[in-house]
Amino acid sequence: MSKVIAIANQKGGVGKTTTAVNLAACMASVGKKVLIIDVDPQGNTTSGLGIDKRRCVKTVYECLIDNVPMDEVMLPTQYDNLFVCPSNINLSGAEIDLISIMGRENQLKNSIRPIREDFDFIFIDTPPSLGLITINTLTAADSVLIPIQCEFYALEGVSQLTNTIRRVKEALNPKIEIEGVLLTMFDSRTNLSIQVVDEVKRFFPNKVYKTIIPRNVRLGEAPGFGQPVIYYDNSSKGAEGYMSLTREMLGGVV
Repeated sequence: MSKVIAIANQKGGVGKTTTAVNLAACMASVGKKVLIIDVDPQGNTTSGLGIDKRRCVKTVYECLIDNVPMDEVMLPTQYDNLFVCPSNINLSGAEIDLISIMGRENQLKNSIRPIREDFDFIFIDTPPSLGLITINTLTAADSVLIPIQCEFYALEGVSQLTNTIRRVKEALNPKIEIEGVLLTMFDSRTNLSIQVVDEVKRFFPNKVYKTIIPRNVRLGEAPGFGQPVIYYDNSSKGAEGYMSLTREMLGGVV
């Protein structure tokens, strides 16, 4: 059975989508069968994998609101072992539409259940908010990976996220845990980045990955070409960073 990992932080611009796309692609590249579910109405994960979100007839919206089976919605990408359940702007209305649904917090979990056996990993890219879509994600997930950028106010709002995870654990999903904390956009030339690393390690003792994702031009360019960075520039520092994270998460077995 697959492990379902939510990638969450309600603060925007911390590298959630970058992490979702590139971690999923790296896992798939080492032979793991991976599904990435895009639950952000911006659909950047979908387009970052080379899928034209404007042409998607069915998206995760239909899974959440109309109970359309996920295997009817998910699409193969151009990369071996990697599939995506796409999103587009239609999902922006889901927060309101979910309100009237009985058991609304479980809609995503119910959609995932029939296809869990088919994958090694299911990653869920969340929107920068703590609304009903994110609550659905946390209810469906086994664990949460929290990207935190090495910049000013790095931990701003993170306590709100951890409180939300705690409440979901108490009321909806007793098994959920923090998978790990990933430091992103690290610049070794600045004292600030180094200070943020120390601060995050104090806030999350024993939860911070050894791998740190550097600030990297290639990581920023790759989505514009609809490619994960390991296919856009496999020798870049960004590609090396996400492959290192993959090895770390798999216990160094690749």
